[in-house]
Amino acid sequence: MYFLSGWPKRLLCPLGSPAEAPFHVQSDPQRTFFAVLAPARLSIWYSRPSVLIVTYKEPAKSSSQFGSYKQAEWRPDSTMIAVSTANGYILFFHITSTRGDKYLYEPVYPKGSPQMKGTPHFKEEQCAPALNLEMKKILDLQAPIMSLQSVLEDLLVATSDGLLHLIHWEGMTNGRKAINLCTVPFSVDLQSSRAGSFLGFADVHIRDMEYCATLDGFAVVFNDGKVGFITPVSSRFTAEQLHGVWPQDVVDGTCVAVNNKYRLMAFGCASGSVQVYTIDNTTGAMQLSHKLELTAKQYPDIWNKTGAVKLVRWSPDNSVVIVTWEYGGLSLWSVFGAQLICTLGGDFAYRSDGTKKDPLKINSMSWGAEGYHLWVISGFGSQNTENESDSKSIVKQPGILLFQFIKSALTVNPCMSNQEQVLLQGEDRLYLNCGEASQSQNPRSSSAHSDHRTRREKSPFAGGGLESQSLSTLLGHRHWHVVQISSTYLESNWPIRFSAIDKLGQNIAVVGKFGFAHYSLLTKKWKLFGNITQLRVYLRTSNLDNAFAHVTKTQAETLLLSVFRDMVIVFRADCSICLYSIERKSDGPNAAGIQVLQEVSMSRYIPHPFLVVSVTLTSVSTENGITLKMPQQARDAESIMLNLAGQLIMMQRDRSGPQIREKDSNPNQRKLLPFCPPVVLAQSVENVWTTCRANKQKRHLLEALWLSCGGAGMKVWLPLFPRDHRKPHSFLSQRIMLPFHINIYPLAVLFEDALVLGAVNDTLLYDSLYSRNSAREQLEVLFPFCVVERTSQIYLHHILRQLLVRNLGEQALLLAQSCATLPYFPHVLELMLHEVLEEEATSREPIPDPLLPTVAKFITEFPLFLQTVVHCARKTEYALWNYLFAAVGNPKDLFEECLMAQDLDTAASYLIILQNMEVPAVSRQHATLLFNTALEQGKWDLCRHMIRFLKAIGSGESETPPSTPTTQEPSSSGGGFEFFRNRSISLSQSADSVPASKFSLQKTLSMPSGPSGKRWSKDSDCAENMYIDMMLWRHARRLLEEVRLKDLGCFAAQLGFELISWLCKERARAARVDNFVLALKRLHKDFLWPLPIIPASSVSSPFKNGKYRTVGEQLLKSQSTDPFLNLEIDAGVSNVQRSQSWLGNIGPAHQEIDTASSHGPQMQDAFLSPLSNKGDECSIGSATDLTESSSMVDGDWTMVDENFSTLSLTQSELEHISMELASKGPHKSQVQLRYLLHIFMEAGCLDWCIVIGLILRESSIINQILVIIQSSEVDGEMLQNIKTGLHAVDRWASTDCPGYKPFLNIIKPHLQKLSEITEEQVQPEAFQPMTVGKTPEQTSPRAEENRSSLGHGSIPQGEVGGSSLVSRKEEDTTRAEEEEPFQDGTYDCSVS
Repeated sequence: MYFLSGWPKRLLCPLGSPAEAPFHVQSDPQRTFFAVLAPARLSIWYSRPSVLIVTYKEPAKSSSQFGSYKQAEWRPDSTMIAVSTANGYILFFHITSTRGDKYLYEPVYPKGSPQMKGTPHFKEEQCAPALNLEMKKILDLQAPIMSLQSVLEDLLVATSDGLLHLIHWEGMTNGRKAINLCTVPFSVDLQSSRAGSFLGFADVHIRDMEYCATLDGFAVVFNDGKVGFITPVSSRFTAEQLHGVWPQDVVDGTCVAVNNKYRLMAFGCASGSVQVYTIDNTTGAMQLSHKLELTAKQYPDIWNKTGAVKLVRWSPDNSVVIVTWEYGGLSLWSVFGAQLICTLGGDFAYRSDGTKKDPLKINSMSWGAEGYHLWVISGFGSQNTENESDSKSIVKQPGILLFQFIKSALTVNPCMSNQEQVLLQGEDRLYLNCGEASQSQNPRSSSAHSDHRTRREKSPFAGGGLESQSLSTLLGHRHWHVVQISSTYLESNWPIRFSAIDKLGQNIAVVGKFGFAHYSLLTKKWKLFGNITQLRVYLRTSNLDNAFAHVTKTQAETLLLSVFRDMVIVFRADCSICLYSIERKSDGPNAAGIQVLQEVSMSRYIPHPFLVVSVTLTSVSTENGITLKMPQQARDAESIMLNLAGQLIMMQRDRSGPQIREKDSNPNQRKLLPFCPPVVLAQSVENVWTTCRANKQKRHLLEALWLSCGGAGMKVWLPLFPRDHRKPHSFLSQRIMLPFHINIYPLAVLFEDALVLGAVNDTLLYDSLYSRNSAREQLEVLFPFCVVERTSQIYLHHILRQLLVRNLGEQALLLAQSCATLPYFPHVLELMLHEVLEEEATSREPIPDPLLPTVAKFITEFPLFLQTVVHCARKTEYALWNYLFAAVGNPKDLFEECLMAQDLDTAASYLIILQNMEVPAVSRQHATLLFNTALEQGKWDLCRHMIRFLKAIGSGESETPPSTPTTQEPSSSGGGFEFFRNRSISLSQSADSVPASKFSLQKTLSMPSGPSGKRWSKDSDCAENMYIDMMLWRHARRLLEEVRLKDLGCFAAQLGFELISWLCKERARAARVDNFVLALKRLHKDFLWPLPIIPASSVSSPFKNGKYRTVGEQLLKSQSTDPFLNLEIDAGVSNVQRSQSWLGNIGPAHQEIDTASSHGPQMQDAFLSPLSNKGDECSIGSATDLTESSSMVDGDWTMVDENFSTLSLTQSELEHISMELASKGPHKSQVQLRYLLHIFMEAGCLDWCIVIGLILRESSIINQILVIIQSSEVDGEMLQNIKTGLHAVDRWASTDCPGYKPFLNIIKPHLQKLSEITEEQVQPEAFQPMTVGKTPEQTSPRAEENRSSLGHGSIPQGEVGGSSLVSRKEEDTTRAEEEEPFQDGTYDCSVS
């Protein structure tokens, strides 16, 4: 509503003794001049510029006779001032302008500027006038004067002897007698009027009073603290004709202020609260409307610290009231009691170092024009004279503080409430929350800009046919779009009275004293113009000139105006309402015409036209559209909403008479139905929001009426719809009024989005920039800097809750389902559950009819039920969980529901709750379930969390705390993911450290009962680790059995699973290939690898000669070694990044391998150069290393051998090669297959190597495997398996996949060698791995031991194999010799 802006300004008064410091300020009725009183001075200040014009100084002699000045009151026409003095005199001063055409201050413009020509009233508008003050009349009332009040042409004066004097402004009593208050009858209401008691005691007198024009009477505060309202019964003002009413419960009144627009009387009390009363229309009694008091919730230490209320002042537009107390401080409240600002807390009350400031004490205050400024005279003058220690501040210049305010456009222009924008107006600028709309369009290119506009206007918004701005635009960020008002317009038309914005937030208009100015946010330009005596319609595109205006004369002065679609509703000073239609016309320059549609007289219902706060035409009616005879009228102008001094009155169209049939009526003459008599919908209404848009999906929200009711929060008048268009129950009302509280002051309602937009004051302290002593009186130190921030709030959960409380669950469900697509809908459900839970679970009294079970049942209707409950639980304290789960269900059942619904993340949240509510065994059981499911679904992050969770449960369960591991040995309880984080060996490692680690590796492998074996007894986590390992092994076994190699690679890379050591153990069991053909098919499918096809010219196949073979081998080697190399260099990158290629396999890139365009030879050389010198001494991270550091090559690295480009190939060979490349799968798959090939080579699973070799169709791989078989003792069973498998593949190729035949023909000689080897073997059992016979429990320590030894940063098993790859890469010729160390490494691994 009203918001403080920046720092207050200080106006310095002329220097004088402290006795001449000002203490009272009073503005004239127009708020152009301010009278400032000092004990013997009267000064007149001008408002803009804020300058002192003239001062009258009382001579010492007369000053001692009159006493010091006390109060001032202006004559309504600002030509006189009456000043009361301490000794009972009233001094009348005349104000006259001097020096003819001279002005005190004039603006000076450069020659030739447009302002020089100026407007006709240029001087009066822009110059501070020169005035004279002269005392004309002195009146002695012979008793101290308590209060002065101007009433029309008279001055009402209350004196301390209990008399009321009515004095003419010329200083005469007109022969009227003073009225003695003791003769005025007082009663509780006017109905018992003659039986009123009199104020029977002698010393009663009025302490403060104010005249209320719209109630025609005076609000008074008596010296004994009683308050009342005195009204003349007839037009004559005599004691016999006066009558008073009073409330019986106020006995500590101190001051009073009257709000004429809302007919409210605000009485300040000694307790520090303000009681706001209104007069009951029927009985005439005083009714308490509401109280303004600071709550202990907001200000816990405020009790009895404010003192009595000192001053209460309503703003000029009557929309806010400002209150100050004896002990200092300011607070600002909306008309019906919503607190907007209070300076007793936050940065106003505390310095940046946390020390408390003294609150600002205020002696007098007065609002400036349109409420943009508050003139304040602070109370330091009088107090500091008593306080000797503050000698510094006594000499400082006294001054007036000007607090600056920004206010919502709704305060003066309530028709803005059908918009979805927040518009604030300051004295020279506007703040909009929709600036992004204009910024997103480019104003430079006019074509794009016009195109954009037409497109926006055509698109129907959600089927409603009317535009609305996007949610992101209206919410956006916290900053405002600030528009500076045209200075040319401001100079002659200050202050700005009204402002308005269009639906799309692209055009703004402001109104000052005369005319109006129009601003386009698209072109960033102002358009200005002249007079405003008539109602007009202007073209938006042309200049504001009367030539382009359509003029309609109105019969009386227009007070309020609002628009509904193409209709204008006008409220006039004669209390009549007139409806006009605006229509486009095709002829002539005037593009629009205005026609009178209907006139309605309201004088019977409205006592005074000034009381009408707003008038709105809406489509809201008590019928909700279903029961209407003609449903198409449901969104027509159905009713008029009138806010009459806070009472919301509705007049609906009268549909009881004969209906006008559409086809009979002439479309040119729109006959409108008459209106029914008015009904009162609500009290204490500040603002009303409705929309004329329609949306079938969100009828509840769009056909509702939203009300802001100040301190009582908001209300919504919600339509109730029968489900599935059934006939509504006759006993069910069709609308319901629901109240709800929100934490912000509402300025706009976003109907479809179920949001309220507002603004809030924020403060910034700058006092730390100044040293304490030097600048104790600086305004920047005394006050924080105030800024206004945008804010918004969800209200849907309040409405759903209110419907559930009233047993309207079906309506709540319809409403919630219509909003289920909103991004914050889950949050809405969560908020509702949370608020009800907090209230009921912490209630001291037993709740007879708890709402929580109903809310829980309601939430189960939505798929988000499980998330909502668990999020709510995790945000509330543990003590309330039992109450919550008693209503929503057992957390174990909810956990199982999550698993069934495959919602693993939510299940994980339930696990945390189970861990707190159940015994460890239960949570382990559920964690295991979740871990297995997560493994199955490949949710690796969750798997890592679950490993950590299971270990934590294990360590928490043991009686003795786990021993702290030594520095070298990493504790195995840090989840699987972190465990391998620092495992990769960097190239910068010194060469001499390598052999030692090799040695330690072999030692641990050969001595299972060594020192690391004892770790089992020490480490309390061992059982948990064992348990987790078992699950991991089981999962790996399943993946292999189901031939899911791609998933296996992912699993190993992501969870740091030691694949090679496990494969070594499982070589003859799970890691056997049972069906080669099936495995081959499955790999083709998994890796998106196309089945080979026979080329057309297969007769002259280049496969016969060796050239192509070399190409294949070159490719194999470049592809196989370089990835590992690159990895080691990249070892610093986090595991998550490095495993991208496995993570990415969910949607693999179907890119063909493009060897020519990828990294060229230079890159490869750069990688290889540091390694070629080291040879065997340095490990280049074998495949084991790869698995266990859970890293994989990024998919887009392709290495090409230098020789590749220089090969001389014939045309037919090139065709074949291109054919081959076309029949290869995506590059990422190729990298992954080679990675797996390495792992299986290291682990000695030669049958899998054969399958991968077949898929890659590279004879070099098959050859390599044969060399291994020849040179080492390989399990005969495996050889037999390979042989039968290859025969099966050959048969399958012959029948189903002839594309494989050429490759099988190439490797035929190898197969013959293989069959020879198998026949030679005599003792196949002799070389089987030792681990086969053992149970898994026995073998697992070995794995654990592996893990511990590898943790030292040592080189993992099989590093010899890794180095052999590099040497093979460099020396083609000695390939056979180099195979031996590779094979030894493999053998070492397997036999261990």
